[in-house]
Amino acid sequence: MKGSLKKRSRDSWTLILDFGRDAGGRRRQKWITVRGNRRDAERELARLLNELNSGAFVEPARLSFRDYAERWLAFMQTRVSPKTFERYQEIMLKHLVPALGDTVLSKLQPLQIQACYAAAQRRDGRGSLAPRTILHHHRVLREALNQAVRWRLLSINPANAVQPPRPPAREIAVPSDADVTALLQAAEGTRLYLPLLAAIGTGLRRGELLALRWSDLDLDSGQLAISQSLEETRAGLSFKTPKIAKGRRTIALPAHLITVLRRHRVDQAKERLAAGPAYQDHGLIFCEPDGQPTRPSTFTLRFVELAKRARADTHLHALRHFHATSMLRLGIHPKVVSERLGHATVGITLDTYSHVIPGLQEQAAKAFDLTLERLASKTAL
Repeated sequence: MKGSLKKRSRDSWTLILDFGRDAGGRRRQKWITVRGNRRDAERELARLLNELNSGAFVEPARLSFRDYAERWLAFMQTRVSPKTFERYQEIMLKHLVPALGDTVLSKLQPLQIQACYAAAQRRDGRGSLAPRTILHHHRVLREALNQAVRWRLLSINPANAVQPPRPPAREIAVPSDADVTALLQAAEGTRLYLPLLAAIGTGLRRGELLALRWSDLDLDSGQLAISQSLEETRAGLSFKTPKIAKGRRTIALPAHLITVLRRHRVDQAKERLAAGPAYQDHGLIFCEPDGQPTRPSTFTLRFVELAKRARADTHLHALRHFHATSMLRLGIHPKVVSERLGHATVGITLDTYSHVIPGLQEQAAKAFDLTLERLASKTAL
C-alpha cells in the first residue's frame, strides 16, 4: 500500500492513498484532507497506511456508529479507570448503540441524537430514563464524537448541536445529629463503628476510607494523607490514585478520632496475632478480619442494614455531606472545607452546599453589626 502528500494551503494537506488498480486497470485512490503542518500530515499518513496494511482501515463513508463505538471503547479502555470504562461500555452498548448503531457515522445528525434522547425520556412510566441519566449519556456520546473529529472521521461533532434534558437541581440530603447519633449507637461494638466515625470526622469518600493504610496516618501529629481509593469492578478490587491533583491531600484529624484509632491499632495487632498465617496483612486501617480489603459494595450493604436497625433515614455518602455542612456551620472557611473534601475548586464546595450559605450570611451580618454601629456612631459625632 502506498501513500503520498500534496500541499493544499498553508495549513492544509491532501493525503493520497493508492490502492493499486482494479480489474479493469483503473487506478483506485482515496484522497483525504488533513489540517496542520507537514509533520501532522506525515503522522496521519503513516497511521492510515498502517491500518490499511493491517486490514483495520474502514472508509469514513462506510463506518457505522456501531463499529466506531467498538473502536472508541477499545481506545478508551487503557485511558480511564476500570470503573469509568465499565460505565462507558454500559452506556454505549446498552443505550447508544441500539439507538444509533446502524447509522453511518459521517451521516449522524443532531436531530437523530435529539430524537434518541426524547425516546429515552418518554413519559409512559415504563423503561424511561431520568434526565440526569440521559445527560450522562450525552456527555459520553459527545466525548466519543470529539475523538472522531480528532481522528478526522468527522469534520464537526453533531452532539454539540444537541440540547440534552436539564435535570432539576438536587438538594443535598444531610442527616440530622439525631440520625448520626443513632447510627453510631447501633454500630457500637461492630466493625462498622470506627470507619463510620472516621467518615463523619473526615468527610472521606467510601473508596478513600477503605483504601487507608497505617502508613498514611501519623498519629503523633494527627495528620492523615489521602493518596488512593479502593475501586470495585467486575474484574475485582484495585487501588487507584485520585483522578485530580486535589484528590491527593493531607488533612488534620479530630483529637477524639486519633484516640480511638490508637486503640484500634492495638486491637488489630491482637487480631493479626490470633489469626496467625491466615491473616493477609495489606496494612489497611479498615479491613476484614483476615486482613483482606472490604469490598465497597459489601460495606454499603452493611451500612444499609445498620441504618434500618438504627431507623436512620440516610445513606452512606450523606456522612460526607454531614461533615462538610457541620464545618461550614462552625464557621470554618470554605477553602479549608474544600481542601478536606478533595474538591477541584472551592466553587464546587460552595455550589454543592449552597443550602448552608443563607444561614452563614445571617451569621455574617450579625457579626458585622457591632462594627457597623461603631462606624456609624463615629460619623454621627
